[in-house]
Amino acid sequence: MNGLQQAEKEGNKEIAELEILIESNLKYWDLDELVIYVEQEFGVIYKSKQSYYKLFEQANISWKKSQKVNPKFSEEQVKKKREEINEMLSKQKTGIESGEVIVFFLDECHLLHGDVKGYVWGQSNLRIEVPITNEKERQTYFGALNYQSKRFHVQSYPSGDGKSTVEFIKYLQNQYKNKKIILIWDGATYHRFGEFRKFLSEINEDKEPDDFLITCILFAPNAPQQNPVEDIWLQAKNFLRKYWYLCKSFKIIKFLFEFFTKEHKFDFPKIHQYTYT
Repeated sequence: MNGLQQAEKEGNKEIAELEILIESNLKYWDLDELVIYVEQEFGVIYKSKQSYYKLFEQANISWKKSQKVNPKFSEEQVKKKREEINEMLSKQKTGIESGEVIVFFLDECHLLHGDVKGYVWGQSNLRIEVPITNEKERQTYFGALNYQSKRFHVQSYPSGDGKSTVEFIKYLQNQYKNKKIILIWDGATYHRFGEFRKFLSEINEDKEPDDFLITCILFAPNAPQQNPVEDIWLQAKNFLRKYWYLCKSFKIIKFLFEFFTKEHKFDFPKIHQYTYT
């Protein structure tokens, strides 16, 4: 009979009280803290860690990976910005449907060699090994999702900066000649200042806002999940992890990443929260 069974036999009431305390007393628990807590509050020391694990299980506490959250995130700001974007889309409805106005969701991705690592299926007695010479080796990609057609345009650049941003926007202009372009993206510094701002001023010079060749709209700050392109990057990285056994080098990783993303169409629920109907 293990320690937990002995304790339950001697006093189920105390165990039930302990489970309630574990479930409600803290937002987090640590195994060592639980051991000390049980000893101090109930005078019980279990011989097996499994007894403590069972207490956690009975209190609906499981072992899980922590998730990052930005304390500056504001749901109210996100909602307000979504309404603002939808209002803009409504005003541009005729131009969007005729193809005279092209709306893009745009974002950058810094693909790392180490991104190929992840959870995969494999034999229990064997290590899953992925050849990585430099985990921080990286390639920057710019991606633009066409709101109307759902086609995704991707180009690689040495880094994410003003120069690369201007080059990518010129690439989009070349793909959509003589069209007005609306960019919806985050508020990265090089999206708002420096080389890109100079380029924007030159291309929209002496024009009224309604006649701008390029119009920029920023997402609400501290909320990257607003941007559908973030989901595409995640899908691409999951694709790499799924086919980790093909990723023999960073060159192959880049090829597969581009194979998954370049000029493909992506359509999923997040895109449809932005609508002019």
